[in-house]
Amino acid sequence: MKNLLKATALVAALACGASAAQAQTPKQPLRIGMTFQELNNPYFVTMKQALEEAAASIGATVVTTDARHDVAKQIGDVEDMIQKKIDILLLNPTDSTGVQSAVRSAKKAGLIVVAVDANAQGPVDSFVGSKNIDAGRLACEYLAKSIGEKGDVAILDGIPVVPILERVKGCREALAKYPGIKVVSTQNGKQERATALTVTENILQANGNLKGIFSVNDGGSMGALAAIEASGKDVKLASVDGAPEAIKAMQKPGSKFIATTAQYPRDQIRLAIGIALARKWGANVPAAVPVDVKLIDAEGAKTFSW
Repeated sequence: MKNLLKATALVAALACGASAAQAQTPKQPLRIGMTFQELNNPYFVTMKQALEEAAASIGATVVTTDARHDVAKQIGDVEDMIQKKIDILLLNPTDSTGVQSAVRSAKKAGLIVVAVDANAQGPVDSFVGSKNIDAGRLACEYLAKSIGEKGDVAILDGIPVVPILERVKGCREALAKYPGIKVVSTQNGKQERATALTVTENILQANGNLKGIFSVNDGGSMGALAAIEASGKDVKLASVDGAPEAIKAMQKPGSKFIATTAQYPRDQIRLAIGIALARKWGANVPAAVPVDVKLIDAEGAKTFSW
């Protein structure tokens, strides 16, 4: 709720300012471009929907692209957007370091650049993203308590971008508080259901006393959950995102999926647009806008949605 109020207030205020500015000097509709690291993920699909809704509310047009985790394609997509004369670039980098040249090109062309969800190197105007260390910490604290503060735990890692690294860091910090818990395996599930399924099967076979698994995202968690259920073992699962499929899975009686730390993709987009507009109008904006996260367990899942 805090995120929603903050986003709504900021965007509403800026939208009023936009209307006043347009009344004084009529111009072409504002053009917002956003390049996503992927769109084969409900989290980013929700972001895209929120972008289109917010842009429509202020009379802006939108151009979106899907990098498909290919940094060369993402750089090319940004160059295409520059040629299309966009005013604002919202950048969800597939490689925080690799997109630096695209950021520089966009700034050279006079664009406002705001990184969303994951930060990018280069002269971005601001970064809006979840408190990912908190996300990992909250999920793993809940997991630790759920297994009685002792036992073997595995981490289902992902692509080495900053949000994922921070979630793992937060998880390890939380688990380190419990002397009875040992992290026996850390494997890369690539945040994909099929890969995570296979990786989790291998983790379960190699660690007969496993009590819990932390997954860096809900997409990978669904594969991990399938592997846990097929094994028949009592292994509890915690994750990050708050994706609809995960929320539904948590509500099933006896589910091994016990918690996810929810992000707020719609709020991130609303705040990013507000920050970009403020910067375009000459305001000084914060270098980073951290967005709160919230732990959702089976009970909380009954009323939660993005």
